[in-house]
Amino acid sequence: MTSDPALARDIDAACRLTGTFTLRSGQAASEYFDKYLFETDPALLARVARQMVPLVPAGADLLGGLELGGVPIVTVLSGLTGTGALYVRKQAKEYGTAKLAEGPPVEGRRVVLVEDVITTGGAVRAATSALRAAGAVVDTVVCAIDRSPAGSTPLADVGVEVRAVLTKADLDAARRAAGAGY
Repeated sequence: MTSDPALARDIDAACRLTGTFTLRSGQAASEYFDKYLFETDPALLARVARQMVPLVPAGADLLGGLELGGVPIVTVLSGLTGTGALYVRKQAKEYGTAKLAEGPPVEGRRVVLVEDVITTGGAVRAATSALRAAGAVVDTVVCAIDRSPAGSTPLADVGVEVRAVLTKADLDAARRAAGAGY
């Protein structure tokens, strides 16, 4: 699938903030990409989910949205595809049903993971391992944005294919096209 330059432009415009920010690494930055700004905008969220529909492989039994950013996306995507949804926690809750994945049982079912942004794939890797331990078949993740370095396959080590609506390069190109250099 080819990227959608208009979607890249609109997401970049909505999510790229300037100011003073402390990154997870502790470093200071003058620019920050706030992915939740597209996930909480109904129009942008719907556009992203519509672009994800053709990325969902045939034979998917369930769509598993990763906590927190994948949950709104998987909810919309599930409605568009008619495929059941799971809400996958970072770790199983310690009370009630003590589930890792809220929704129907996963054993013997093909679960396609849904994530907002992938950079290193750490959250997807952990969810894949946990879902496979519960008997699920996990071989694909569909994400809104793949921010991993160009040409890399961040989840090859666990046998998961990444299918992205947009890449970091798409967002960078949108930014350059808008005339706002770095």
